[in-house]
Amino acid sequence: MSHLEAAFQSPEHKRRHVRKLFATIADRYDFITVALSFGRDRAWKRRLAREAQLHHGDRVIDLACGTGDIAFAAALYGAEVVGLDVTLRMIELARAKERLARTRGLWPIPRFTVGDMMALPFADASADVITTGYGLRNVPTLEDAVDEIVRVLKPGGRLLSLDFNRPRQAVVRTAYLGYLTVVGATLGWVLHRDPDTYRYIPESVRRYPGAHGVAELLQARGFDDVRVIPIFGGFMTLHVARRRA
Repeated sequence: MSHLEAAFQSPEHKRRHVRKLFATIADRYDFITVALSFGRDRAWKRRLAREAQLHHGDRVIDLACGTGDIAFAAALYGAEVVGLDVTLRMIELARAKERLARTRGLWPIPRFTVGDMMALPFADASADVITTGYGLRNVPTLEDAVDEIVRVLKPGGRLLSLDFNRPRQAVVRTAYLGYLTVVGATLGWVLHRDPDTYRYIPESVRRYPGAHGVAELLQARGFDDVRVIPIFGGFMTLHVARRRA
């Protein structure tokens, strides 16, 4: 069994693999997201911020924040934003962007902290909005992560999640995952001398419930008004949901 296959043996195996993976790729994370999205990644994240319908003073928590793109996009609306990521190096890179924004006189500025989506360091019902980009697909147990989000959101609070979709049509799905596998293997070899580095992405998509499966899970675990917004021809999805009162 390859180390990539072993990553999905159990929630604990996946947790360890994901932590090691993102520590490895952190310094190239922005480049990879742009490359795999044909340069559209930041536009999708700006759309997520628009769909959140943020108001001045809203408390926003951006989970799996990476280097902070969504957090900065949300802060432009006057929200009080905290970005959280389990990878220390991601937070260091996000804080470097934060310092640069302060030197340019930009305001408001998000704050960043290290933390785990499976055990959020926030009080019950303390967030108006929770956002995440490519976060739910990478947690050890999707149901437990959603339960934590429900706990931290205020009744009526909004969740917005951007991620890869798993197309329903078998032919389209095979071609899509094949593309991600070839490109991921190539980038993994060129950047890390390990083709499995980014082949994790299509492998995780294969095991993901897909857009409508995630929507059903959200509805079953405390959300109403769940919307599935297809992006990039349906290969990506933005979920928008409201925590049940």
